[in-house]
Amino acid sequence: MELQEKFELLKKNLSALDSLCIAFSGGVDSTFLLKAAFDVLGDKVLAITARSSTYPEREYKEAVEFTAKYGIPHEVILSEELDVDGFSDNPVNRCYLCKNELFDKISDIAKTKGISYIAEGSNIDDLGDYRPGLTAVSEHKVLSPLRQAELTKEEIRILSKEMGLPTWNKPAFACLSSRFPYGQKITREKLAMVDKAEQFLLDHGFRQVRVRHHGDIGRIEVGQPEMEKFLNLELMKEVQEYFKSLGFSYTALDLKGYRTGSMNETL
Repeated sequence: MELQEKFELLKKNLSALDSLCIAFSGGVDSTFLLKAAFDVLGDKVLAITARSSTYPEREYKEAVEFTAKYGIPHEVILSEELDVDGFSDNPVNRCYLCKNELFDKISDIAKTKGISYIAEGSNIDDLGDYRPGLTAVSEHKVLSPLRQAELTKEEIRILSKEMGLPTWNKPAFACLSSRFPYGQKITREKLAMVDKAEQFLLDHGFRQVRVRHHGDIGRIEVGQPEMEKFLNLELMKEVQEYFKSLGFSYTALDLKGYRTGSMNETL
């Protein structure tokens, strides 16, 4: 299918729904889906954003600003994954535990408000990686309109740009829990370390950033085009000293650079 055909199919599928809750993180995919749904369904759409220690404050603020700008109904809930049994042990199905709890809460809201459907923003590219969260999507009968229309990440960015969405070139984001090797205990303190470390790099002009937590080692991933920035002794010293102040004894730069799901490489 051509891109415009996919977009028309998406809108057609959305128009068949009488009311819809959308799990809205403020990322590229969920923002595009929310705006497309709002254009079709108006105030029969409700965006739901979950706040937790795995969700950076900057992402939450952007989600709130976006819905306020367009007048989209928006509800914020607390969904603390660390309180979910087994989640903090960081098993390989961690994302399933998270999504299962999230969709339980969104389902309760949908029932209370008489909303017929729930949707999430995974795209067709997400089928190419290990995504246990998609099992929870299936079990809760949550719709995946972007996958149904066979839209890729790049196509979503193209359409987002055409629609004037600020997220069209936003770097990919995943919850902070994805920064830990499977089996390593996740705590609020460690999540805060990662969040502050990544914010420090973002404040220094890096766009696509991950700081992976390997005990006393902080492993930095940045996009390949940005790796040359680290060839600066003053910057390296500044980063190392800040990371040490957070609790990392050692700081390392991953020479392979940023890639999605790098923690799945050991599975």
